[in-house]
Amino acid sequence: MDRRSFIKASSLTLAGAVGHALPASAAQVQTLRIGLAEDPDMLDPTLARTFVGRIVFAALCDKLFDIDEKLNIVPQLATSYAWSPDNKALTLKLRKGVLFQDGEKFDATAVKYNIERHKTLPGSSRRGELAPVQSVDVIDAYTARLNLSAPFAPLLSVLADRAGMMVSPKAAKAEGENFANKPVSCGPFKFVERVPQGHIVLERFPEYWNKDAVHFDKVMYTPIPDSAVRLANLRAGQLDFIERMASSDIAGLRKDSHFKTSSITGIGYQGITINVGKSAQAQKNPLGRDARVREALELAIDREGLVQVVMDGEATVGNQWVPPTNRYYAKNVPVPRRDVVKAKALLKEAGVPNPRFTLMTPTTSDAQRLAQAVQSMAQEAGFDVKIQSTEFATSLNLAEKGEYEAYVLQWSGRADPDGNLFSFDGCKQPLNYSGYCAPAVDTLLNKSRTDLQTTQRIADYAQIAARVLKDRPILYVYHAHWLWGYTSKLTGVRDIPDGLLRVTGLKMI
Repeated sequence: MDRRSFIKASSLTLAGAVGHALPASAAQVQTLRIGLAEDPDMLDPTLARTFVGRIVFAALCDKLFDIDEKLNIVPQLATSYAWSPDNKALTLKLRKGVLFQDGEKFDATAVKYNIERHKTLPGSSRRGELAPVQSVDVIDAYTARLNLSAPFAPLLSVLADRAGMMVSPKAAKAEGENFANKPVSCGPFKFVERVPQGHIVLERFPEYWNKDAVHFDKVMYTPIPDSAVRLANLRAGQLDFIERMASSDIAGLRKDSHFKTSSITGIGYQGITINVGKSAQAQKNPLGRDARVREALELAIDREGLVQVVMDGEATVGNQWVPPTNRYYAKNVPVPRRDVVKAKALLKEAGVPNPRFTLMTPTTSDAQRLAQAVQSMAQEAGFDVKIQSTEFATSLNLAEKGEYEAYVLQWSGRADPDGNLFSFDGCKQPLNYSGYCAPAVDTLLNKSRTDLQTTQRIADYAQIAARVLKDRPILYVYHAHWLWGYTSKLTGVRDIPDGLLRVTGLKMI
């Protein structure tokens, strides 16, 4: 059986499986069926690390703030805020009448509990994001004050993501380490069940504070790593919405009147993370121990070629944690041009004309194509690259342990550039999979957080770029567009640059 036939057969098999999970009539009338590119990791906003998990959280967990289509901070559980004169305290006024999905009231005490949990729970991925928050005061039932060690420019954008998600204190205490298997929050849908690698089912929370904006009884998320299979299920009517379409498929779907598409310029990046100090394995490979070898790899890469070959033009070339169009892009370090001759000279200088390394990559279609393209380009400069395809959650665990050499990793992005940088390049930060640590960079990172003026922060990031992009713990290659496909019957879809589908306001016509 050839590859095309195999994909078609697989698509039909999976379509039948998805359709069998819920009766067609119920799915069409009551259930929103969403195809995911991966299976999320733990459904606990304190511990979670994956982008795909945030798609599920958008229905399960409300936040203190959200962002809109223009990256403005907008109210959600917090209705207003005020900074102290010295910018070292943020006072939040909270929405009244909000209940957690176990019937407990949301109030300032719950905010205090959640912020402290984010900061102190073992394994927390939010710890670095909230590092400047020293304490939380309960002023009254619906007023909370966050006290900071220093002014913290990114705080509102931090609270518009997982660090601002509120879970039920009662449920979190009762479930302990098992909470991710029975999450309870205050979003529009509550948790029902999860079958790993199978599906996640949520059902409408009838006491949701904004219940008039909820028009489905259930949401079912099905992880389907193969984008061709995901698309086949959409076309067959077994899914209503798919995220992260293959760029090669978007043009064809645009021509079909039965479907709608979205192409959203993202705020994240596609990169290759390199183990430069996460474990002893970093020093066993020339790529990890020698910056000249990393520079040679970057010079071997044709970013324009990657955008065309891997993304069919549906991405923006870049070399930093924000795209060149972002006001915080460091213009002093522009995108380098491909130079195979210089790459070879650097490898010769480093004493390793033919270095070998293993490139770990998730099993998603785009990641596989990127790895193969990089492998081919790097070979021209003398590199011998072995590709290691790994299920996404497993790859994250290996990266956390430092059991890798290089890793194709996409970061979904945050509204403030700090969210794309601090936790990845700060010494011993939760998402620092490269193991990079430079005290001088840490000083600049902290300064960029306390400087509140845009012009000063731009200068801070220019200094950071000059050092970090020379050390190259991450090779940034492009900024992908979020590509969505969905039935033309689905209305209310909002194209927000973080790539997360908001389920409130969605409706079938």
